[in-house]
Amino acid sequence: MRLIKILVLLTAFVLGSIVTVQGQADYSELLANKKYNPIRTAVPFLMIAPDSRAAGMGDAGVATSPDEGSIYWNPAKLAFIDNDLGMSVAYTPWLRQLVNDINLYHLAGHMRLDDNQVISASLRYFSLGDINFTDNMGNPITTFNPNELAVSGSYARRLGNAFSMALSAKYIHSNLSGSSDASTHPGNTFAFDLGMFYTKPLKIDGRDATMNYGASFTNIGAKMSYSENTKNFLPMNMRLGGSFMFDIDGYNSIGLAVDFNKLLAPTTVWEYNEEVEEYVGSETSDVAVATAIVESFSDAPGIDGMSTFEEEMKEINTSIGIEYWYDKKLAFRTGYFHEPQEKGNRKYFTVGAGLRLNVFGLDIAYLIPTAANNPLDNTIRFSLLFNFDAVAQQ
Repeated sequence: MRLIKILVLLTAFVLGSIVTVQGQADYSELLANKKYNPIRTAVPFLMIAPDSRAAGMGDAGVATSPDEGSIYWNPAKLAFIDNDLGMSVAYTPWLRQLVNDINLYHLAGHMRLDDNQVISASLRYFSLGDINFTDNMGNPITTFNPNELAVSGSYARRLGNAFSMALSAKYIHSNLSGSSDASTHPGNTFAFDLGMFYTKPLKIDGRDATMNYGASFTNIGAKMSYSENTKNFLPMNMRLGGSFMFDIDGYNSIGLAVDFNKLLAPTTVWEYNEEVEEYVGSETSDVAVATAIVESFSDAPGIDGMSTFEEEMKEINTSIGIEYWYDKKLAFRTGYFHEPQEKGNRKYFTVGAGLRLNVFGLDIAYLIPTAANNPLDNTIRFSLLFNFDAVAQQ
């Protein structure tokens, strides 16, 4: 087996996608001094931003204007989407500095049923590349491709002129070992998302503006199991935010979006295990999902002299994004994502651009880390969008 692939798998899944802090003590020292306490969940690929528009805005998307990526950020936005039929295809290379065959693919589409109702569906596929197994003599035995996928469907409905709600159901499959014996097997589970969206047109000094508010609760579902003895919580998540778009004149507009994001899974407690001579994370995995969600607001142990409340506040990630449009055809974006050091230390700037033609649209995004290694270092991400309404009008 290639060594680099082993390191990738260990980093991405055994440690729950923890990143190493640069310019400071490594995470083992931080754990020893009770300064580091990230939350661990199964299937962290569900938290990777799939579309390049939001990715270019610091991963802010719960209250931005509706588009094909809405089924991930907040499916309730789709009730206010302009076109009746559309789809998107997105591609995200992963860990490109180390390997060239780990990728995230996302396919999404929507269809309007009437003025108030929209249905949508998406497929998310995460391929971890090929792993070559050999015997003791180095002879090839087999090749295995670890992979994960999530299939979801959503129903969004307007409840008035300014408010909408949506419910999504999803099936999640995770096959990391390729084994199906009694000791280990692929994980399978179901989950749902709930979204709410409010939009308010405004007039400011005679110019058009829009204020949006959004909330979404995602990946709420049964635990993921890879063996008979272990069950892991999904990355159950709460995202709240708002956005403001202002038309400068007939050709130029600019918007600001802010998201606040918190995992609703139990906080991990890291303790030193003398038998294995390393720090081992544990959480209360035997509690019910509903109980875990409620307790996720008050279960932090209070590391580094913090109170429980102070540590819980550290579990909130912040995304800030700016989007400029020229003639509603050409966009430029930037943003910043902040996660406290104690909870993972992901901090990065993003930049992006977008193009909208009659039928075709393109978004690209680029990430610039500021505090830690990031799987998206030096990576350009792409999203293609298709407006089938324009095809019908031609």
